[in-house]
Amino acid sequence: MAIDARIRELGNRHRNLDETIQQEMTRPGADSLRVRELKQQKLRLKEEIRTLEARLY
Repeated sequence: MAIDARIRELGNRHRNLDETIQQEMTRPGADSLRVRELKQQKLRLKEEIRTLEARLY
């Protein structure tokens, strides 16, 4: 059950990062470095989610 909870937590963080990226990209003068860093964080979360999901099945 702890893995399920961790996957949900990471999924929430992943969605929050996606919203933050979208907000940043719509701002005039968006900070491309910040967007890139946020996308990298999002990718790391996605990879961790996939790893945990693979352990479940």
